[in-house]
Amino acid sequence: MKKPLTLALSLVMAFSLAACGTKPAEQAAPAPSNGAAPAKEVTLKVGATAVPHAEILNSVKDKLKAEGVNLEVKEFTDYVQPNVQVFEKQLDANFFQHTPYLDDQNKAKGMNLVKVTGVHIEPFGAYSQKIKKADELQDGATVAIPNDPSNSGRALALLEKNGLIKLKDGAGISGTVKDIVENKKNLKIKELEAAMLPRVLPEVDLALINTNYALEAKLNPTKDALFIEDSNSPYVNNLVSRPDNKDSEAMQKLAKALNSPEVRKFIEDKYQGAVVPAFK
Repeated sequence: MKKPLTLALSLVMAFSLAACGTKPAEQAAPAPSNGAAPAKEVTLKVGATAVPHAEILNSVKDKLKAEGVNLEVKEFTDYVQPNVQVFEKQLDANFFQHTPYLDDQNKAKGMNLVKVTGVHIEPFGAYSQKIKKADELQDGATVAIPNDPSNSGRALALLEKNGLIKLKDGAGISGTVKDIVENKKNLKIKELEAAMLPRVLPEVDLALINTNYALEAKLNPTKDALFIEDSNSPYVNNLVSRPDNKDSEAMQKLAKALNSPEVRKFIEDKYQGAVVPAFK
């Protein structure tokens, strides 16, 4: 009778030790072969307008994934929320704007967003469904331009360069409609939200449209615009973040990827001059 009792006690003790001890070896997480802890993947959330910004970001996702950065791209149709959400830390960065617009928004909204790196230039263009050349504009024609200060000044400067208006001395790219001192054709300047401009094209005689919105509307600045900015445009589109994460390892990996030879080739091949790389 002693043997069955001894066997039963042995089984109970073995079960207790197993329950209180470590997991079986086959269930333990395997250690890296070099003894180091596995690298932790970092997620970067970046806001962007769809074309070309989100497309450019998506082109570097695989490269960043291999470097331990998971890039999440959130698309926007406006120019306001991407900055607000970076400032409020809902996003890590955004990619859609040039420096004059960033400076204007920082000042207007009390933000302190910063440029991480410049990526490309989008030549600003003038489009029409009613005329083929600028000198065909009739007296009293309606011209639509963006309503945000940096881009409206940019549009007015382009109109002046092409002889349609004259701005007061020194106005430059900061000019407003109040700075127009000569308007021989009595053009009616209509300021609208930038995203609206392609949609009102059938209703106006001329519209000056930011290239990202032009591309979304299947308009190519080099083929469809009556006139565009030249390649010396100062409006480089930037990757933008906050001071607290600008120099983080993940952000710098993204900046390096956006300034890579692969991205240069992607931009040149896909946009055929409508978007121009701004890095060497």
